Amino acid sequence: MAGKKIPLNKESYRQPVRIFEDSGSVVPKKAYYTRLDNVTNTKKQDFKTMVDQCRYFSMFAPRQSGKTTFLEGIAKELQKEATYIVIHLCFQNLNHVTKQEFYREIEKELYTQLKNRLREVHCEKCHIVEEFLEKYRLTSHLSFMELFEELNRILEFKKIVVFIDEFDGIPLDELENFLTTLRRLYQKYKSIDRKALYSVGLIGIRNITKLIVGGVSPFNIADQVDLPPFSLKNVRDLYSQYTEETHQPYTEKAVKKIYAETAGQPWLVNRLGTILTVNVKPQTTAAIDVQDVEKAIQILLKERNNHFDNLYEKAKLYKETFVEIVFDHVEYDPDDEDQTWLEQYGLIKKSDEHAQVANNIYKIRYLKTFFKEVKANEELSLQEYLLPGDALDMNRILLNFGSYISQIGVRAFYAEEKPYEKTGQFLLTAWLYQFVRGEHGDLRYEVVSGLGRMDIILIYKGKKYIIETKVNNHDDVRWIIEEGVRQLTGKYLATEGATAGYLVVFDTKLPVGVVREPQSCQVGEKHVTTIIIATGKPL
Repeated sequence: MAGKKIPLNKESYRQPVRIFEDSGSVVPKKAYYTRLDNVTNTKKQDFKTMVDQCRYFSMFAPRQSGKTTFLEGIAKELQKEATYIVIHLCFQNLNHVTKQEFYREIEKELYTQLKNRLREVHCEKCHIVEEFLEKYRLTSHLSFMELFEELNRILEFKKIVVFIDEFDGIPLDELENFLTTLRRLYQKYKSIDRKALYSVGLIGIRNITKLIVGGVSPFNIADQVDLPPFSLKNVRDLYSQYTEETHQPYTEKAVKKIYAETAGQPWLVNRLGTILTVNVKPQTTAAIDVQDVEKAIQILLKERNNHFDNLYEKAKLYKETFVEIVFDHVEYDPDDEDQTWLEQYGLIKKSDEHAQVANNIYKIRYLKTFFKEVKANEELSLQEYLLPGDALDMNRILLNFGSYISQIGVRAFYAEEKPYEKTGQFLLTAWLYQFVRGEHGDLRYEVVSGLGRMDIILIYKGKKYIIETKVNNHDDVRWIIEEGVRQLTGKYLATEGATAGYLVVFDTKLPVGVVREPQSCQVGEKHVTTIIIATGKPL
């Protein structure tokens, strides 16, 4: 099926009825909608099962990952049964309000939704609840608990489910009281089948089960639920809805390309859907193909939007860890604070036993931004680095990079007296980036090939320049060079169909400023040039 177009009725293009939503929760009547698959707790129970079994749960997911849309869908499903009353609260922007204002806001939202639902299902005790709520004021966590104790008495045949979205917005001074109250309600009514407060879900970008207040976790009663990204099936389903409305299909390769580049991140999938159908190939029944997707990705990478701006502010806080994860195959550590925050913001994820950037679009977008901040460039003329036949003088480029390292000094390479191994590759990639700006070049890093993972491929006007990097911490650099040459000639050059490669060794035993002549090595038909960059502390 790969590469084949989705079957298309031979009809003319029709204007779409809906849109690809990229600015808030999805309203299925107005935007294309696909329900997330396999949203379960650690016991592999789905949401309906958790609620039916009176479970309390916490779900954390980055912003614009579809959690509000998902909750609204769950609420509609639950409320097909008249016994369920779903209350959807949101604590966004309540961080700095007073306790009185906080509970007043809860009262307003909770009371309104509760009364509306009771009227909707023609509850025979609706008037009793309304009379009670008319007089009862929420003023503290104690009154919140007493509210549900009274509702338990009145509404013994109804099941209230409370979803609290953006729970991170709760005032910090009230965090312990509120969580402890939920915990007490859960424990008090756990063994009672008939209870008004049936299930509670806390949703935010932070992992609430990790919150420690007063030395203990006040919400360790909850199941942990992770919200997955779109699956390939979800992406295919979303775009097929557009095809059904407009008669414009996506090729299967195009769908798979979008999924591969976004890793199913819902906002990115929807945003690319808009760019493809509005900017790249609008108002036609001609199929959207891989080339169209590549154009759309380039447009997306260069645009300013709140999604990228918000994530950039978060990525900056943990820039070193983010870069290290890109380049160094960092082991995933659930207790590492930097990794935890990057994961909760949606910038990284666990992949096997390693931490990995969440998707390729984030990797390209933020690395390029960080490259510019490093200012690893000079006022150069590209013509000075060109050889006949539009080839790059890679020897000169890499030697001038060595001069740049001498200028910035060695401090960038050390943290707490130990070599900071990721810095060299980061700065080198930033340096090379200036040679591929524009339409004639591309820069790829940490490229998975058929025989392994090579460090950097620079492509200029169709010519590939393969660069492997190493860090030498030993007195004798020769074995590092031998290993790098062996990898290049035995794996990466063959995989890419190239005969020449470059090995850059960051030598921590060679004082910065010391210059070494490039070394050449011929293995069969393959040629490797080794450039040694001195990054050791001055004598």
